[in-house]
Amino acid sequence: MHEQKTTPDRLGAFSDAVLAVIITIMVLELRAPEEATFAALLPLWPTAISYAVSYLFIAIVWTNHHYLMRNATQATPRLLWFNFAHLFSISLLPLATAWMAVSELAPQPVSFYAAVFFLVNITYTGLIWELLDRPPVDEVPSKVHRIVRFRSIATLCLFAAAAIVALKYPLVGLGICICCLMGYLKPEPSGTRKQSSQS
Repeated sequence: MHEQKTTPDRLGAFSDAVLAVIITIMVLELRAPEEATFAALLPLWPTAISYAVSYLFIAIVWTNHHYLMRNATQATPRLLWFNFAHLFSISLLPLATAWMAVSELAPQPVSFYAAVFFLVNITYTGLIWELLDRPPVDEVPSKVHRIVRFRSIATLCLFAAAAIVALKYPLVGLGICICCLMGYLKPEPSGTRKQSSQS
């Protein structure tokens, strides 16, 4: 008798919906200036930076989450809980973004912001472990294993450093976070697409 596996489609759809809600919450936090002049926009630069970085972060989270989910063949209980933990960490982003904005990039709010990035990345590492490291070795190219694992560990260290550095130099800490995001703009490591298509 053929055993039918549970597909991860609902898991992906639910994750997409949660990320859409998080973006909506951040948008609702934006407040227009009371004065009808361009000069009135200038004091809002901390809000603009906070929102832009957070929006980029969510876009990167979504693309990388989508990339990982391509390797999911079954929505196992472990995958469900790893994914819920990942979504929980991302749900803290609107709070961290709003606090950093109203504080005008003060040290402790920026440190908390970087700590949220760290938490999101460590739960993402859990998804990597479940979706890339657990299947048989021949299902995922070894080059993908190495690059994705190295990138994840390296950014964990950098986000942790950013949270510490931000307590004294908040702009430097935020800059470290932004630099880490650049490493995730392309979810699939370079050269692995050709390797995957040939296998």
